[in-house]
Amino acid sequence: MASNDSDDRPVIGLTSYLEPARFGVWDTEAVLLHRVYVDCVVAAGGIPVLLPPVSDGYGRLMSTVDALVLTGGADVEPARYGEEPHPATYTRPERDAFEFGLFEAARKAGKPVLGVCRGLQVMSVALGGTLAQHLPESAGTTEHQPAPATFGRGTVTLADGSRAASILGPETKTLCYHHQAIDRLGAGLEAVGWAADGTVEAAEVPGEFTLGVQWHPEQDSDDVRLFQALVEASKEK
Repeated sequence: MASNDSDDRPVIGLTSYLEPARFGVWDTEAVLLHRVYVDCVVAAGGIPVLLPPVSDGYGRLMSTVDALVLTGGADVEPARYGEEPHPATYTRPERDAFEFGLFEAARKAGKPVLGVCRGLQVMSVALGGTLAQHLPESAGTTEHQPAPATFGRGTVTLADGSRAASILGPETKTLCYHHQAIDRLGAGLEAVGWAADGTVEAAEVPGEFTLGVQWHPEQDSDDVRLFQALVEASKEK
């Protein structure tokens, strides 16, 4: 297919997993991401590019994309916020290092950032926040992660005047899959969305497109408003 040099669709970088995987005749370590993320970016009018956690060229990477999505995945290493790991905590330290570096580079470059589930937690911890490591103990509920590979369903109330509310309205139905959540927010972030039990489900930095949600918007392919907002914001940079 011939290239379209006039293509002005924004390039959206998505962080990815580095995990053992089996496909075809291969059983090997692979760079992975749920396809629904890239489908949402395409539906929103962007061009998706996967960013594997194998480089420290954060500034160079951010100079090649127009916006960043910090995707879901393993828990953030508790040592990054001064705690010992809970028995239920599982981490990928190499991914932490990569995404913390990317997030800092994105903000320095003024690039829009959307954090999804783990992505919100990365954003908050990178800004000095802490996490509740196991909601079934701290909040007494499994509603946010009912069972392995099963998304919890809920409704999130969004703060009037917030960027999140301007995109989604005063409340939104959600699909979530997290056993951790915000405890103390990082500096500069404001909580703008809450589950029925009070769990922080959205936070943002006022005045910039630095927005994180604790649920998984990519799982609803009929509603790509958050991805559309990210794409539109990237056109303004």
